[in-house]
Amino acid sequence: MAELGKTLVVFGVILAIAGLTLWGLGGLPIVGRLPGDIYIRRGNFSFYFPIATCIVLSIVISLVLMLFRR
Repeated sequence: MAELGKTLVVFGVILAIAGLTLWGLGGLPIVGRLPGDIYIRRGNFSFYFPIATCIVLSIVISLVLMLFRR
């Protein structure tokens, strides 16, 4: 049971670091506004789907995890 507790703490710390990083990157003009991101505004309705940003983040996370596996 102690092993599970340690694992949860590690995942919590990783999530906190990821959240702080994304929060800090929110001020950068390029993050979240890549070509390919879908943004629709009609009247008082707006829809935003950052598909290109998701792809870039997926590639970066995959590369980082690949480095950790070695």
